[in-house]
Amino acid sequence: MGAMADTETTGTDPVPAGKQPRSVRVVLLALMIAMMLAMLDNMIVGTAMPTIVGELGGLQHLSWVVTAYTLATAAATPLWGKLGDMYGRKGAFMTSIVIFLAGSALSGMAQNMGELIGFRAVQGLGAGGLMVGVMAIIGDLIPPRERGKYQGMIAGVMALAMIGGPLVGGTITDNWGWRWAFYINLPLGVVALAAISAVLHLPKKRAQARVDYLGAALLTLGISAIVLVTTWGGSEYAWTSARIMELIAIGVAALVGFLFWQTKAAEPVVPLHIFRSRNFSLMSLIGFITGFVMFGAVLFLPLYQQSVQGASATNSGLLLLPMLGAMMVVSLVAGRVTTNSGRYKIFPIVGGVLMIAGLYLLSLMDTGTTRLTSGLYMAVLGAGMGCLMQITMLVAQNSVEMKDMGVASSTTTLSRTLGSSFGVAIMGALFNNRVSHVMAERAGSVGSKITEKSAQLDAKSLQKLPAVAREAYQHAVSAGTHSAFLLGSVVAVVALVAALFVKEVPLKGTGPSAAKPTDGDGASEAVAHAEVAEAV
Repeated sequence: MGAMADTETTGTDPVPAGKQPRSVRVVLLALMIAMMLAMLDNMIVGTAMPTIVGELGGLQHLSWVVTAYTLATAAATPLWGKLGDMYGRKGAFMTSIVIFLAGSALSGMAQNMGELIGFRAVQGLGAGGLMVGVMAIIGDLIPPRERGKYQGMIAGVMALAMIGGPLVGGTITDNWGWRWAFYINLPLGVVALAAISAVLHLPKKRAQARVDYLGAALLTLGISAIVLVTTWGGSEYAWTSARIMELIAIGVAALVGFLFWQTKAAEPVVPLHIFRSRNFSLMSLIGFITGFVMFGAVLFLPLYQQSVQGASATNSGLLLLPMLGAMMVVSLVAGRVTTNSGRYKIFPIVGGVLMIAGLYLLSLMDTGTTRLTSGLYMAVLGAGMGCLMQITMLVAQNSVEMKDMGVASSTTTLSRTLGSSFGVAIMGALFNNRVSHVMAERAGSVGSKITEKSAQLDAKSLQKLPAVAREAYQHAVSAGTHSAFLLGSVVAVVALVAALFVKEVPLKGTGPSAAKPTDGDGASEAVAHAEVAEAV
């Protein structure tokens, strides 16, 4: 069988190694714009939320503006990957952009909170295909050996979105109004659509089998239940409440049913055979842990810096600069080394070690830790994530055949998304519990009353506290971050252990030598890259 059996068209030469043709660079620029849209959105909207609530009302439904988007994105991610595999990557990707832009325009025109929540769900459905489409199209266009050097570009976009999102959101809201937080997506999306439509030419596909609607429904139900459990648990509802227990039961039943049905479906949404590859399964696990750690850090580091170190909340994205900067630089270096050598196993191992070390160092922070010291600790964590963020996708794609590139990309992306949901929920629950306990211990009934509704106070609420209560809260936040990051370091050990079991299958490049089959854990996808040469 092999990859040759899965190719569909053309007999042209592969995309040459080294410097990519201009048309490929144009496509890559368009892909980066699309990725930026998906990553920036929540951060821009988060900054605009106080203004939105002030105009539309509906404060009690505020959390749903973010939850609806996150839920729809997570549920749609695996479906977009499969649709790209079945009917063609270009059409699926452009459709996801159009849906995202339609959701953006409608969100900007929303007249009440209910409409905004509904339109945000539409936006999320499109966003689910943006990240997957970017990864899968890069997987189609660029051979694995060359793909490594684009890690820095992807990591750079992620870092830029996290740093710039709050700044852009605040600037837009203050000068143009909150509706432009959504409208700003339209011109960027149109540019990306035009470039992809004109320059990207991938082989057309037409699957004979129908979409696995039952599998899609079961997976959507299972993912939705999981995301709601991690979003509502410990905040909207107690972890032991009937509602959370019901959601857990629904999620488990739906996912068990999904796995059973995937063994029967003619064209399964997630073909289970991709998990026979040891490397793919390990990368999915490492991606889950990376998401768990990263988004927990993104949540708690600014909170610690604002509450304990007195940093301004205005430029909250800049507070993460040491971590995100280190992540971007190391990811760029790792990509170059991988491209030049074709080797990669060292990076998951080193990344696992640095991630454990960085999280442990962050757990040592207290009320006396300086910004310089915490910045160095963040840089260690960022370096670890830089070794892992894009290598997981690269190795996962290298472990499947070209026909499964979309589901491989979507499954790896979904693993990271679910990891982030669990990370925020579990680390958040531990943090809140610890903060409440220390506040009650240091400030008595006053401390308990302060944190009764939420263990996370904003800057205005913090300034209103009496000096004694404020000092108690600073100690409580230090204790909470200690517990959260200590848990993160323990969880990160799993990623290191998984990395030790990765089997290094040299990444394929281009040319005749690349067409030779590797062993069973690396699909012979280099041959199939010939069929996407039409892109240039």
